[in-house]
Amino acid sequence: MSTSSRSCVVVLVLVFVYVVYLLIGACVFSALEKPLEEKVRAEMNLLKQQLISNMSCINISTLEDLLEKLINANKYGVSLVQNTSENSNWDLASALFFSNTLVTTIGYGHTTPLSDAGKAFSIAYALIGVPFTMLVLTACVQRLIMPLNLRPVAYWRRRFGWHPHTASTVHFVLLLLLIIVLFFLLPAIVFSVIEDSWSFLEAFYFCFISLCTIGLGDFVPGEQPNQKFRPLYKISVMVYLFLGLMAMYFVLRSFHKLADVQGWTAFFHLPSCDDDGEEEIESTSEEPNVCETDTKPLDPSARVSYNSISR
Repeated sequence: MSTSSRSCVVVLVLVFVYVVYLLIGACVFSALEKPLEEKVRAEMNLLKQQLISNMSCINISTLEDLLEKLINANKYGVSLVQNTSENSNWDLASALFFSNTLVTTIGYGHTTPLSDAGKAFSIAYALIGVPFTMLVLTACVQRLIMPLNLRPVAYWRRRFGWHPHTASTVHFVLLLLLIIVLFFLLPAIVFSVIEDSWSFLEAFYFCFISLCTIGLGDFVPGEQPNQKFRPLYKISVMVYLFLGLMAMYFVLRSFHKLADVQGWTAFFHLPSCDDDGEEEIESTSEEPNVCETDTKPLDPSARVSYNSISR
């Protein structure tokens, strides 16, 4: 089998496995969530019937209209269930938090623009902000590759004589453990303490959903009534999200580097990760520049003259 044919087969297998993976996830989510959705729907219908039976003076169409408006208002982040009048969704800190989730593509969806002008501005703002955010993250991670990836691996190879496969694998495992502790476990503990209604599992779930830019929006920090230091809390979460996204991107780059060393990218016919400065770390001497010419003048006897041409 030729290289191109093998590459096509590998891609087709990957696409097939991806489709199967999506189907398995759909089946599992449907099996887990559909019974609970039906239970909640039945409870809501029961409450609705009890309200109608106890208060016969209520017009059914008016009640339906009220429920529809409440649902739509809750979709835009306006809730009347609790006393949330003190917490605005569009004060400076909240608007800054919304802008951050917009350009980082996390998009919790708990707050969305109400006006047409806000929707139009969101399009223009994200059109520029999303690629600019990716550029900033890429630039930051690129500066961290040398001190946090290449140099530790090169040091372990020189110090312990490890094979590149071993050094790269150990580095990636340690890096992954450090990222899990710093950006998942510790923040989950902090969120579970600050957010009274969150368990540790729910806080860890929020960290994972956020840093993977999934952003389901079922858990959003700083939305409970009478939240203390809410503006400072929102800004702190923004900083955490940016640093966490940068850490996740750094893990992906490190994994790409590990795949190069282990030969996985070559096996799947993927482009390699060419890190700037890798040659500086791995090589101890530079090759002479072939473009440089000797500036020493030639010997006069070695110069070609017209008389030296054979006739």
